[in-house]
Amino acid sequence: MSDTLPDALLLDLSGVLYQGPRALPGALEALQRLRRAGLPVRFVTNTSRRSHAQLLDDLRQRGFLIDPDQLFTAPRAAHDWLKARGFRPWCLIHPDLRDDFSDLSGEDPDAVLIGDAADDFTYANLDRAFRLLHDGAELVAMGVNRHFQLDDGLHLDAGPFVRALEYAADRTATVTGKPAGAFFDQAVDSLGLPADRVMMIGDDAASDVQGALDAGLQGCLVKTGKYRPGDEDGITGDFWLEADIGGAVARVLGD
Repeated sequence: MSDTLPDALLLDLSGVLYQGPRALPGALEALQRLRRAGLPVRFVTNTSRRSHAQLLDDLRQRGFLIDPDQLFTAPRAAHDWLKARGFRPWCLIHPDLRDDFSDLSGEDPDAVLIGDAADDFTYANLDRAFRLLHDGAELVAMGVNRHFQLDDGLHLDAGPFVRALEYAADRTATVTGKPAGAFFDQAVDSLGLPADRVMMIGDDAASDVQGALDAGLQGCLVKTGKYRPGDEDGITGDFWLEADIGGAVARVLGD
């Protein structure tokens, strides 16, 4: 990547700003530096175990006070995509998200929506999803992340279950969160800048960094959260590799 510095940033949440109940070291200070410098920021996440309101509260409890309009989530993108097209989804999602989709009729489903359903990823539920897809329902996924990081280590995310359903039903999922270009476009459009003037900072080489590069943004992979040594080897294109959000922000600000 050239040394051209971005004019705005997209920041992932878990693994970049915080992990579990705590802000990551230097994250609060990094965000304060960005605000003092006047650099616009948007927050983008594929987290599908928490509602929009819960995520805002999570951020607030960790010391991050943000405008709700600056938060872009895969669940909200999925909801808006389904509603705009008049789909009646059967939702295999986390219980904490059910209220966010309660306005969409699930009668006689013509779509299957997959998020991180946690313990609801049972054989019976996956089999029902398969049967609906086999009968012609649309497959919609909030994301295809392989795993996520908690304090006790890595855990399966929704991606492996989405891929299993794609294979079983011979279907291709429409992905509404990262790495879908349309998801990045929403956040970039809110900034009023060309995509190549915006940098995505994340801990997921595929969904965050490769997705951003494919959408025309700049990308930065940080070595926190789910990052494991060698993740960067799978990225095609020029990108930054930094120790953490503090190091990334220092470089963005020209330190």
